[in-house]
Amino acid sequence: MKTDTLEQDEVRATVRQRYGKIAATNSGCGCAPTCCSPAETESSAHDPKAIFQGLGYSAADTEAVPEGSNLGLGCGNPQAIAALKPGETVLDLGSGAGFDAFLAARAVGRAGFVIGVDMTPEMVSKARNHQAQGGYPNVEFRIGEIESLPVADKSVDAIISNCVINLSPDKARVFREAFRVLKPGGRLAISDVVALADIPVELRKDWELYTGCVAGASTIPEIKSWLAAAGFTQIRVEPNGGSREIIGQWFPGRRVEEFVASATIEAVKPCV
Repeated sequence: MKTDTLEQDEVRATVRQRYGKIAATNSGCGCAPTCCSPAETESSAHDPKAIFQGLGYSAADTEAVPEGSNLGLGCGNPQAIAALKPGETVLDLGSGAGFDAFLAARAVGRAGFVIGVDMTPEMVSKARNHQAQGGYPNVEFRIGEIESLPVADKSVDAIISNCVINLSPDKARVFREAFRVLKPGGRLAISDVVALADIPVELRKDWELYTGCVAGASTIPEIKSWLAAAGFTQIRVEPNGGSREIIGQWFPGRRVEEFVASATIEAVKPCV
């Protein structure tokens, strides 16, 4: 994928369209183990709770959130590495229907605050409805692009995200924005898809694979380089080798599991 301005706009428009459709239909075909072609959607079993429990969430986690906030879109469990504390302010990049934001709200308590940012209006609307249903006074959902966050400088203790940054056409800028909004000593705790081998050109150019969290994956050295350039330290990117079997189910027969895997991405903004 090219990264000039027009191409970036096309990428964002395509991603926004696909996830807007997911929000409207609750189809669950996105970054999830049940990704499927349109012809397969109706016949594919889709159990978001089972999907997320398979990614490391507990049954208590999947039961604790408002019904419909878990669309089964993810490739890991950022909550497991975030170590969220009561009173903290948390930012969820690509918050979707609100699943991780609501779990984060439970972790930080009423003294804390959670901001969810998503560029898809349909997702933000769905998340706000779930917020009203569940009664979360310490959560706010904002429409915005993760490359230009609608968040104040040095206002966030922790940033979480679940399989979203790979969708960005300008990942270096995402990490610069993350650095800007984090307080000194703040941290990243992200689950995402990374490339473990060169992704063939024909796969890189496939929009279905891009919006399905495969074709836009970057290599571990690229991610580390962007994080370091943004100013982060204590950088760790750990691929999950066992995720390849799950990823292979996203696009059966496409062999995408030979090139990508899910990973945890952690980094810290220095205190000085």
